[in-house]
Amino acid sequence: MPTNVLMPALSPTMEKGNLARWLKQEGDTIKAGDVIAEIETDKATMEVEAVDEGTLARILVPEGTEDVPVNQPIAVIAAEGEDVKAAGAAGAAPAAKAPEKKQEAKAGASSFETPPKAAPQDEGKDRAAPKQAQRQPQSQPRPEEGAKAPVSKDEKRAGANRIFSSPLARRLAKEAGIEIGRVQGSGPHGRIVARDIEHAKSGKGLRLAAVPGAAPAALPVQAPSDDKVRALFEADSYEVVPHDNVRKIIARRLLEAKLTIPHFYLTVDCNIDRLVAARAEINDAAPKDKDGKPGFKLSVNDFVIKALAVALQQIPDANVTWTEGGMLHHKHSDVGVAVAIPGGLITPIVRHAETKSLSAISNEMKDYAVRARARKLKPEEYQGGSTAVSNLGMYGVREFAAVINPPHATILAVGAGEERAVARNGKIEAAMMMTCTLSSDHRAVDGALAAELMAAFRRLIENPVMMVV
Repeated sequence: MPTNVLMPALSPTMEKGNLARWLKQEGDTIKAGDVIAEIETDKATMEVEAVDEGTLARILVPEGTEDVPVNQPIAVIAAEGEDVKAAGAAGAAPAAKAPEKKQEAKAGASSFETPPKAAPQDEGKDRAAPKQAQRQPQSQPRPEEGAKAPVSKDEKRAGANRIFSSPLARRLAKEAGIEIGRVQGSGPHGRIVARDIEHAKSGKGLRLAAVPGAAPAALPVQAPSDDKVRALFEADSYEVVPHDNVRKIIARRLLEAKLTIPHFYLTVDCNIDRLVAARAEINDAAPKDKDGKPGFKLSVNDFVIKALAVALQQIPDANVTWTEGGMLHHKHSDVGVAVAIPGGLITPIVRHAETKSLSAISNEMKDYAVRARARKLKPEEYQGGSTAVSNLGMYGVREFAAVINPPHATILAVGAGEERAVARNGKIEAAMMMTCTLSSDHRAVDGALAAELMAAFRRLIENPVMMVV
């Protein structure tokens, strides 16, 4: 039997990917473990390995194709002894004939949503309804046109308030801020499907009132359409550059973060005179190799990562992740660090940062930065973490507030270190100051708790020797 090669889900959040390059061609012999293609995700370019042996009978998705859904067949492998042409034709058929409902189910599964269990049972009842009607006594009066049909006990138990919708439709509705109970379904037996959500985004296909039992919601606020925005400018005054996969994912996740996470912000000014002096002394004392290159070169950001990691250990209630079922209290400080890449950014994670030396953190971040820009990071190197650092000081930015990157509960925005006039003992003196702003998820980290975390961070960053105690 031929085997379909499916677009893999290379991360829990991946829904689509770009097929960057085929490393094998039709007719090539494939062994288990052979790298056959490169897939571009929103974060990195990953290699796809074959899990079966045989011959690459047919390539279903050509290289360069964008937005290929997870679990869609991309190639067909014929087993040893099979007719390659026949296997290619047979393997292509399922991908071409996949109905809309199955596509939605696959997309829903990739987002880790659980489909409703009651829908298939109710659909089965609806299909059986005509046969039940035939067994009714003829003397029973027929309901007049427009009158309500009798409701069975099973239907009453099912409840009139239940909303049947596909997993993909529920996810799209949540992302668009649309109350699912207000959407008019067009699927089988009134089931809400993806096209209904797209229709509802324009303000159409919405019920005037929500389904009984569903929370009322206002009409979603919609951004101006592309045509309306373009109409504001002269036709030859701009060039349209289509969004790549990275930019689309970043835009969706940032919007989701701001809509679903209640942000609040705390800002402190840190005196980094001692940090700057310690950094210069440590870098001067760094061991050198045979070519005279130092074994490490610490940056201010390395101190920031270490200080935040230790502060989270001192204030453990802030080292958490919010979930609907309960709070996740993390044992270690896994700190994500924002790294700019072409077209966006990525946050590789420094695991157990509280246990690592400053030189180890520095060398690890240099390696992450190089591989991030080449899109060679592995998913486990940028997924997870309990907090993050975003530093724009090298661009001369004095102060800013960062958007929380789920599943983190906090993110620290770091500005530039600069000389400022400060008052000390009634005198105006110059000091090297750095402004840091903590963005917190108010569901997980309350104001007082965030203030304790920032106080701990400030003590450590102003007295760097305390980081190694």
